[in-house]
Amino acid sequence: MHIHILGICGTFMGGIAAIAKQAGHKVTGCDANVYPPMSTQLEAMGIELIQGFDPSQTRLGADLYVIGNVVSRGNPLMEAILDQGLPYRSGPQWLAENVLADCWVLAVAGTHGKTTTSSMLAWILEDAGLAPGFLIGGIPSNFGVSARLPGQPRQDPASTSPFFVIEADEYDTAFFDKRSKFVHYHPRTAILNNLEYDHADIFADLAAIETQFHHLVRTVPGSGRLVVNDREDSLKRVLGRGVWTPVETFGGAAGWRIGEVDGQGGFEVWLDGKLEAHVAWDLLGEHNRLNAIAAMAAARHVGVTPAQSAEALSRFQSVKRRMEVRGVVNGVTVYDDFAHHPTAIATTVEGLRRHIGPQRILAVLEPRSNTMKLGTMKEALAASLGDADKVFCSAHNLGWSPREALAPLGDKAQTYDDFDALVEAIVAEARPGDHVLVMSNGGFNGIHQILLDRLA
Repeated sequence: MHIHILGICGTFMGGIAAIAKQAGHKVTGCDANVYPPMSTQLEAMGIELIQGFDPSQTRLGADLYVIGNVVSRGNPLMEAILDQGLPYRSGPQWLAENVLADCWVLAVAGTHGKTTTSSMLAWILEDAGLAPGFLIGGIPSNFGVSARLPGQPRQDPASTSPFFVIEADEYDTAFFDKRSKFVHYHPRTAILNNLEYDHADIFADLAAIETQFHHLVRTVPGSGRLVVNDREDSLKRVLGRGVWTPVETFGGAAGWRIGEVDGQGGFEVWLDGKLEAHVAWDLLGEHNRLNAIAAMAAARHVGVTPAQSAEALSRFQSVKRRMEVRGVVNGVTVYDDFAHHPTAIATTVEGLRRHIGPQRILAVLEPRSNTMKLGTMKEALAASLGDADKVFCSAHNLGWSPREALAPLGDKAQTYDDFDALVEAIVAEARPGDHVLVMSNGGFNGIHQILLDRLA
């Protein structure tokens, strides 16, 4: 079957493309903005990418068009598909019908940490020899790809794995299906990592998102397992609406909890008052420790012991665009991070601060997400960047003033409408020993490499 994917360079749709290709389909795709790492991954797989959404793409003769949620009515190619009566599906529906129906699905939901926690869980299962399939909104360094079918590494072509780890997003499915993506997945094991207000373009308030999370809870069978962050009042409200599945909590006084943390960042793992394991690693921050014990709890549900999980996590290599060091030039370290919500920004900056001590952090921010563009979170922006020594913010294409939002930071915050001026200001400020932390959920015009080249 020939599948043509609209919006193929989004992390989710790029994963769909990879899985469809592995399943033996001919895959092509198009998007308005083609940038790494997804474009690089797709091209390496031999998937043809077409820039833009020209209606002439219907002449490719695809058997099915898979539609990403970046596509809306008025999109010229989508209008042609509708006018010609061509077959189409959303990405989540295609995945559910063609892959997940035969799998034990382990879903990771939450406002923050979905990508990292999904990557940890997939790696734990892989290290245990379970050869899971996965679809993750980033590229885990342990795998080098964002998605694959179950059983891929095994040499025996008749051998399969029932397990599939998926990053379960609450964002809507498609312009023709406004349910959250995760209601399509029907997980047997589900992590509810945290829950804050986000996606202001589609949700009116936090209560609306809680309703979607409860829709997910309703799909988990009684023989399944819910792994829930005990620190989150929002998740307690979700469960308070009804739960039909055994629940394990993490992060609180009972259930799974973090014990003593050593000087290298390793930590003890306790379950129901018993010391189960010690994780030896150097990942930064309390948030990553919480992600880890959530992944360990989910892995235990499919038979992986905490000791096995801890051993696997000692070899976990994190995810591209999650505090990824892009290079060091003349003593200046440049990082790439996906943080775009004030909570994630604060957590990222704080984690780097704990790691580097008094050395300077030059935070570079592109408010690019739909929520950020609407200005919904602007009041929390200055506080989230408080641990940085200097802040450089792109003011391009915003309907609000980041200069006003960052005014509480005084002289240490600068905003720029012009990209080149932004780059020049960062280069002029940087000196040996500095850490330039770039935060954006997009390509940011390739600023990371531009900075490295200019700093050289």
